[in-house]
Amino acid sequence: MDHPQTEKRRIPSFVILALILVGWWFFFNYEKPLHDPDATPRAILARGDLAADEKNTIEIFRASSPSVVYITNIEVRRNLFSLNVYEIPQGTGSGFVWDKEGRIVTNYHVINSASRVEVTLADHSTWKARLVGVAPDKDLAVLQIKAPAEKLHPLPIGNSSTLMVGQKVFAIGNPFGLDQTLTAGIVSALGREIKAVNGRTIQGVVQTDAAINPGNSGGPLLDSAGLLIGVNTAIYSPSGGSSGIGFAVPVDVVNRVVPEIIRYGRQIHPGIGITVANDMIAERIGIKGVLIINIMTGSTAEEIGLRGTTTVNGEIILGDIIVAIDKIKISSYDDLRNAMDKYRVGDKVTLTIIRAGQQQQLPIILEEAR
Repeated sequence: MDHPQTEKRRIPSFVILALILVGWWFFFNYEKPLHDPDATPRAILARGDLAADEKNTIEIFRASSPSVVYITNIEVRRNLFSLNVYEIPQGTGSGFVWDKEGRIVTNYHVINSASRVEVTLADHSTWKARLVGVAPDKDLAVLQIKAPAEKLHPLPIGNSSTLMVGQKVFAIGNPFGLDQTLTAGIVSALGREIKAVNGRTIQGVVQTDAAINPGNSGGPLLDSAGLLIGVNTAIYSPSGGSSGIGFAVPVDVVNRVVPEIIRYGRQIHPGIGITVANDMIAERIGIKGVLIINIMTGSTAEEIGLRGTTTVNGEIILGDIIVAIDKIKISSYDDLRNAMDKYRVGDKVTLTIIRAGQQQQLPIILEEAR
């Protein structure tokens, strides 16, 4: 006997669609428990040895950081109502140990106008500092503290005349009042010019992209051998932060000026015993060079017969115009001072002058500027 075929029951498509949607919802919205009682630390992988340049950087910081100091510029003020005197920190900066006698080198602008200066060494001991002398034209200053010799670690001195664009450099300082910080970069340009606090041009400045933040001023710029190659002095930044353009006074200048400050309390400027016309006056009357106004009595300028500006029967007779020293072109007083700073008192140079429209060359021995 034949049985009737059982009719297959079909699941409606809307039910299938609903099941799929519910499955998707659970798949994307299901969250695992936040806490796992069986959680354990992950396995640690062996890092391996550091790269050679990393080791070198670490060694530079380890060896040089004890030489870097933190400088606090303190100003004394008087309360207008109580007449009590109180001290406030006016600014901070960095510096470094120059010698075992406790001399510290920093920027002039770091300690300018200070009533009192404190120096904090790398071991966090703080010492009252005395001012040995300054060289505002080079933004340099020398302080002295009475710390024991065993706490003082002078930096080894390098050479800035052999620097090359692209070589690695390191800056150590105390930016924003933090503890010692190391930043790295390269020499990005050489022979730059910047303005010192007194408006004089500092020539031959080293430009670097190593971050030099506020508080790094006065700190050392080092090469990859850990040698001092400059003193960090300024950043170019409209916002006041590091913008990748920092400047350092080259060590060749530092190593010449600092001993003069230690010996005499100031930088010794070579000169020839003259006074010159203001650049604006010279430019107004069409002079390209430095116009001599007066010759000092007993000076080397008087000895070689240089002539100053005089008046004869109401008519102004212009003096000699200096246009070069050796092969250095002179077009302003700033040029003259910067050219002189390349020499020492007692050096013999050749002046190129214009006298009555004729060019002459005169040998002269440099004396101390008066």
